[in-house]
Amino acid sequence: MSVDPPSSGRPTGPPSGPLSGPSEPPSGPPSQPPSGGGGGGGGTPGGPGPQPWWRSVPRIAVITAVVVAAVVVAVVLSRGGGGSSDTAADGEVFLQAADKEGPDPFTESTAKDSTTERATPSAATESAPSNAVRGVDGGAAGLYGGTRDVASCDVEKQIRFFRDDPDKNKAFASVAHVEPSRVPDYLRSLTPVQLRLDTRVTNHGYKDGVATSYQAVLQAGTAVLVDDKGVPRARCACGNPLTPPVPQKGTVRHTGDSWPGFRSSEVVMVMPAKEPVDEFVIFDDEHDEWIARKPGDDVDKDKKTERPAKPSPPVSVSPPTSPGTETPTTPGTSTPGTSTPETETSEPTTTEPEPETSTSQPPPDGGTTTTGSASTGPETASSSL
Repeated sequence: MSVDPPSSGRPTGPPSGPLSGPSEPPSGPPSQPPSGGGGGGGGTPGGPGPQPWWRSVPRIAVITAVVVAAVVVAVVLSRGGGGSSDTAADGEVFLQAADKEGPDPFTESTAKDSTTERATPSAATESAPSNAVRGVDGGAAGLYGGTRDVASCDVEKQIRFFRDDPDKNKAFASVAHVEPSRVPDYLRSLTPVQLRLDTRVTNHGYKDGVATSYQAVLQAGTAVLVDDKGVPRARCACGNPLTPPVPQKGTVRHTGDSWPGFRSSEVVMVMPAKEPVDEFVIFDDEHDEWIARKPGDDVDKDKKTERPAKPSPPVSVSPPTSPGTETPTTPGTSTPGTSTPETETSEPTTTEPEPETSTSQPPPDGGTTTTGSASTGPETASSSL
């Protein structure tokens, strides 16, 4: 019996033993066995294996950067912009008595004279917003007081303080918009006088190496230095630089000191005169006379002058500039008393000025707190602040 050979020349039966398996070798590394539904390899058996650890580094760096940025933003927001906002959105205004240094002073007091009595403003004849403050022209007669031939502030002493502390000098210069080397000239160009009305300003303290800011009312009788347009630029009791006030939102809340005769409705803000002032006509309460004082720190040039026809600041229908936006170009207290100047009665209101963005922190807490409307002053134009 003959047997035909297989036509293919291959075995017809399955191989036995260890030779069982795929006919082709695997093309890559063996796949990891599945573990709990493919947790480690993330796929079906035979799929791609886990990525090497170094391929995850860029993704970790990105996630870390996002987390760090979020933390920084949260810290900045929680600090209210790092103490750099003058808008005082909560309406807080710090009251500063004439004879007190106040919080975060730049220097020791250089105030020399504070004998001027407080002027009594006229009653308002027109309604104004609850948070309005009437503005007075910085060059108006009777706005400031002082004693003939006596400076209300020791300017040279102030200069020495800053020379001895370059960091404070630099911070002061940043607020005054002058070079640090020009601070002495700037201070000498300012005129020492005393406020005759409670006056709203932006006060700048010195803390942690930088200038901060907060809204404040300076008591009448406060010794200040004013620029050639009559705007207060420094407070002598603490050496702090001053700038115009900025608008408030909501009801004004007064914190800090208080004094007899304070009324929020009698607070004023000083608007820059339209032109540089040739002479400041101020009232000398000690001698009951009017004097003319040239701009600058040399009060030896004081001279007696006639009583002005309008001894109180005249009404201005619209402020010369918006408070908080005016930038100084050159480099200005009284206890409650009897009124000396005459006053006018009409007090038109103006629209709220746009606030300027600045560096500041909220006013310090403490002292007596009152809530009220800052609104009126003698012969003034009101502006919402």
